[in-house]
This record gives sequence, C-alpha cells and structure tokens, in this order.
Amino acid sequence: MKKIISTLFLFSATVIFAQEIQFQELPFKDLIAKAKKENKLVFLDAYASWCGPCKMMEKNIFTKKTVSDYYNSNFVNARFDMEKGEGREIAAKYGVRSYPTYLFLNGDGELVSQNFGYMDESPFLAMAQDVNSSKNKKGSLKERFAKGEKDPEFLINIIKLNSSSDFDFAKKASERYFENKKNTDELSKDDVGYLLFFIKSTEDSNYKTFTQRKKDIIKYLPEETYNQFDSQIKLSKIVQQSVDEKNKRIDEEFFMKNAEPLVGKQEAFTKLNQIKLGFYEQYGNYPEYEKAALEYYKNSDSFDTNELLKAAWVFSDNVKNITSLKKAAEWAEKSVMRGETSENTYILAKLYFLTGNKEMAKTYAEMSKNMATRANKDAKLANDLLSQIK
Repeated sequence: MKKIISTLFLFSATVIFAQEIQFQELPFKDLIAKAKKENKLVFLDAYASWCGPCKMMEKNIFTKKTVSDYYNSNFVNARFDMEKGEGREIAAKYGVRSYPTYLFLNGDGELVSQNFGYMDESPFLAMAQDVNSSKNKKGSLKERFAKGEKDPEFLINIIKLNSSSDFDFAKKASERYFENKKNTDELSKDDVGYLLFFIKSTEDSNYKTFTQRKKDIIKYLPEETYNQFDSQIKLSKIVQQSVDEKNKRIDEEFFMKNAEPLVGKQEAFTKLNQIKLGFYEQYGNYPEYEKAALEYYKNSDSFDTNELLKAAWVFSDNVKNITSLKKAAEWAEKSVMRGETSENTYILAKLYFLTGNKEMAKTYAEMSKNMATRANKDAKLANDLLSQIK
C-alpha cells in the first residue's frame, strides 16, 4: 500500500512539475550554447525578488498548461534575478530597467524580442508564438545585417531592441531603413521618433532625411520644435569644431561667432560655459573650471541644487581661492536648505573649514557623520574632517 501511495505521489508531483515552465539553472553562456545547438531561442524571465508582478507571473501564468507546454517545447527557458550574480551583467548588457522583462535571445546571444510587465495567459502565449517564427532563427542579426538585409520589419526590430544596449548597431539599422524608404512613402509618427533619436550631427546620413522630409516631420511636431532641434544639431557640430583635444583648449571666439547667429548671444554664452565646465573638469584644468563655474552659476537661484552641489564638491577638492570657496559654500547651502543628506552636509562642512569657519564646519561634519551612521553609510569622510578640525 505504501508503495502505491508513494508511486501516486511521485506521479502527481511529476504532472504538476510538467505543468510549469521548466527554467534551466545553467550559466548564461551555457544557455546560449544550448539554444544554438538545438536551434531554439532562449526565453529569459528577468525578475527581481521584491517584484510583485514577477511573483504573480510565476504563480498564475508560468503554471498554465498551455503556457508551459509551448514554452517547454519551443524554448530554452531561464530565470535570473537582475540584482544578483550574473543577473547584474545581463541587466546591463540588455538594458533591463523594469521588472518583469521578458528577453528572447538567439543562439548568438542577440536580443530578438523583448516585452514587459504582467501579462495574462493569452497575450503571454501569443507573444511566444509570434517570437518563435522562422525569421528569428535565421542566424545572427549582425551577420544578416552585414549581408545587406533590407526588410523594413527586420530593421525596425533591430532599432527597437538595440537603441539602448547597442546604439551604433541600431543607428546603422536606422540609416539603412531611411535610405530605403522612398520619398513617396509617408513617414509615421514612429518613423519620426526613430529619425530624431539617432541624429547627433549634421554629418549623420539621417540628417539628410531630416532636412528633405521637413513637411512630413512637422505633421507630428511644431515647426518651432523642428527648427530648435535643427539648431541644436548644428550647434553640436560647432562645439566639435571649437574643442581642441590635442592642446586641451576651447576656441571661444570661434564658438561664439558661429553659435550666436543660430541660438542668440545669451544661449550661445550659456552653452559655451557648459562646454567649458565639462571639458576642463575632464582634463583637470581647475583654474579654468573655477572661472567658468563662477560665470555660469552667477545667478545660482535658477539652477538645480544637485547641479550646484556637484560644482561645490569640485571646488572643495580643487580650488584654493577663499572668495571662490565662499561662493561654493553658498551653492552647498542651497542644497542643504532643500534637504539635508550626509553628502551635502559633508561638502558644506568641508567648505566652511576651508574658508576658516571651524565652528560651523564642526557642526555640519557631526551632522554628516550622524546621518551616515543612521543610514548605515560610510562616515569616513566626515570623521576625517572632524579630525582635521580638532
């Protein structure tokens, strides 16, 4: 009797297990290799342990017989927590930013389809059936692209799937897509979005489409917005021409002469200072950074406090002039007034110390230390500063 019960229990457990998607616990590279060998796609459930919809999918959908039968027969299935182990690398590689995300990968590890969020049984199954077509098993997307494939659906799929994870590949696909789109073909709203997303320079091949198809584009956005976008693209070229990477300098006269007719004197001057801030920080030219920041943040009330705090931090580490450091303290004060954190109170404390206000420096350094300790953060910087003050 015990043997019969045991057999029935084993049979029951096997049936229940068979009615679930069977996720294989293999290293990512082995999953891809298995998919290539079996000429299948990998279905990868990208989840997070705290994600409610992820748990609902696991409980309500992955256990449906129609779903499990199809997925187990047609895919190499896997699940990875995107916040642990290999999951972190997968999330970074494929641009996973929300949960659950469903990734379908070919045997070359390329993304061929992607979807998101809780899905009921029918759409979840329909998604799999649509993805599991012969067109997605033709081989490497990059190899097919290199051979000159021009199918619009193929190119749009590359654009959608790779715009965040492989921008250059997606950009090339967009260029081929618009090169093969006849001028008589109407641009859709999505087309306009793809076009604008990949234009970064007047030298981009898509810029030619942008200028030639203005009448079509302004059906979907105001002409003023079109003109502003065009000005910014042209401005980016002027920026490139103004920066001398070899000698680590910016030709300010050239920039203003060419940018002012495009965007006006004030906007050109603002843009110039933004360029200078990034450029001089990158190359560690802090005297020039100091001058640019003092000019740019002259009317500091109009700037975001986080931006001001970043500049204040750079000053606290690299600037010696007391007057400039006092100005940076004002920027840090604005951040602290908006909301105290262990970071902004530390920067303010350091700036007070550097400008000779030891009493205030001690007050804010202790505040930073206490806030960091309560939040289980590293309080070393605040402790080191307190040691200097004493």
